[in-house]
Amino acid sequence: MAVQNCIGDSFRGATWVALHNGGGVGWGEVINGGFGLLLDGSEDAERRAKSMLNWDVNNGISRRSWAGNKFAIETIKRAMVSEPKLVVTLPNPVAADII
Repeated sequence: MAVQNCIGDSFRGATWVALHNGGGVGWGEVINGGFGLLLDGSEDAERRAKSMLNWDVNNGISRRSWAGNKFAIETIKRAMVSEPKLVVTLPNPVAADII
């Protein structure tokens, strides 16, 4: 997800993006990503902020919904209603007696 998020941020207006080792969770075990966004008060900065932050936040909510977090599932459903271009595959819960 770090790579997907990082590349998505770059295409949607982040000033800079970075992919790096996870550090504190164990050397070589994870990849983390980060971004920077220059907000200078311009209309272009506003457009980029709306596009990039919408992508970045909804990516995190989607990932948590796929992990079965019921609050994330409800939140991403609301996000898809408010933003028709956002389409996220929702998880299918499995009954406890099947697991």
